[in-house]
Amino acid sequence: MANTYYEMMDKMEKEGVNVEYINGWAGGFLRNPPRGEQFITEAYEAGYADGMEQKSDGYKAWLETPSQ
Repeated sequence: MANTYYEMMDKMEKEGVNVEYINGWAGGFLRNPPRGEQFITEAYEAGYADGMEQKSDGYKAWLETPSQ
């Protein structure tokens, strides 16, 4: 688990993924309870769902800067 988590976090940060998606993915992957309703964004919700499923490719839809 540790390697997958850290590798994905590093990869998403380096590729410029939306921070809210990353936070959601991390929370879902670690099985943390979701944020309070007033703090949930579309990106967070998508990341949380992908993290719960341990998906490692859903982040591409949330790139903020095009990769080169």
